[in-house]
Amino acid sequence: MFDRDLPPEDLPAFAAAVEQAGADDLWVVEDLGWAGSISTAALALAATSRIRVGIGITPVPLRSPALLAMELAMLARVHPGRLVAGLGHGVTQWMEQLGVKPKSPLAMLEETIVAVQGLLRGETVTMNGREVCIDGVRLVHPPAVLPPIVTGVVKPRSLELSGRVADGTIIAEGNGPAQLTDALTHLRRGGAGDEHELIVFTYLHVNDDPADAAKVTGAMVEGQASWLGLPPSEVFSLIGPLGELPSKVDSLVGAGAGTIVLRPLGPDPIPQVKAALKALGR
Repeated sequence: MFDRDLPPEDLPAFAAAVEQAGADDLWVVEDLGWAGSISTAALALAATSRIRVGIGITPVPLRSPALLAMELAMLARVHPGRLVAGLGHGVTQWMEQLGVKPKSPLAMLEETIVAVQGLLRGETVTMNGREVCIDGVRLVHPPAVLPPIVTGVVKPRSLELSGRVADGTIIAEGNGPAQLTDALTHLRRGGAGDEHELIVFTYLHVNDDPADAAKVTGAMVEGQASWLGLPPSEVFSLIGPLGELPSKVDSLVGAGAGTIVLRPLGPDPIPQVKAALKALGR
């Protein structure tokens, strides 16, 4: 992951280095006040030639489904097979700040996904939903290779929604094997099959000194622990000695993870990424 706090001008070099180091994916972020995900993904795709670039995530209240489909179709046509489009509700407080909080976040997310999927397939879309209204819109240049539409969601009803209509689901940082098992229960209740991609974000900081690691990662871990409602000691991460990484990654894979996204913490992420990938056999 290209962390939101890194200078945007560092992205092209970061993306090229991650690709050269042997990663399969590079994920970018959209948070209010930092950077827009579509432009960030475009830069990352242009700076690389092989890896997938994932958007994690675009809040659906911020964009018309037609505009979102137009943007995604452009990237997917120019970089076929290399884009993953992550959509989500958006942080409630941020949506309130922007005056776009929907009456029904669930309806907004599901209707947006269905509309965007139809537009990307080249269909003429008409929808008169609770939150999304489209009247006879069609893309002139739909992509030949459809990008997966995945969600970044947390709560049971949203997970069921993702299992029903999305191609995959992003699980936030700090969640370990037990939480993945619980999430999969809700996803399957919604209808997700084996092809549904489970994408897990996890913090990375390679460090043999626990006290030094805590200086770099403590504030982030404590904040995520509060958001998850867990004590910091129970936040799952790849923070610690390099030798522990393979077994921790194996535990996520064993719980159903198909894609594991490393979020390196600290001011110099590339050495962290290279060390981790080497430890994982890349």
